[in-house]
Amino acid sequence: MSRWPSAKHFASWLGLCPGTKISGGKVLNRKTKRLPGAAATAFRLAAYSLTRSKSALGAYYRRMRSKLGAPKAITATAHKLARLVYSMLKHGSQYVDEGQEYFEQRYRERVLKTLKQKAKDMGFTLTPVETAVG
Repeated sequence: MSRWPSAKHFASWLGLCPGTKISGGKVLNRKTKRLPGAAATAFRLAAYSLTRSKSALGAYYRRMRSKLGAPKAITATAHKLARLVYSMLKHGSQYVDEGQEYFEQRYRERVLKTLKQKAKDMGFTLTPVETAVG
């Protein structure tokens, strides 16, 4: 893995990064490169197989699919998988899956933090609503 300086270079070499064709400040193309590589195809196939997975990566794929659509979600998840594989091979580490619940909780925390910051910027404060359990 010493051929690539970072995980980003590895993902770009696979053709899993968005394009950055910009001219005069205008974005001309954001599509990924069309490279016929077996490794990129394998990563895309692995990403597609996460559709019904109860892992954090499966939750990531489903969230991206609802936001971007299936083809772009597959590419985004394949990019994430490529970065994970690069890191595991380069540093000899193990992949530890925290699970779908952990991913969803972190997502909720990020959304709540963003909402609190937006409310603060507008001069408001957020307070949690107490619901009666019964």
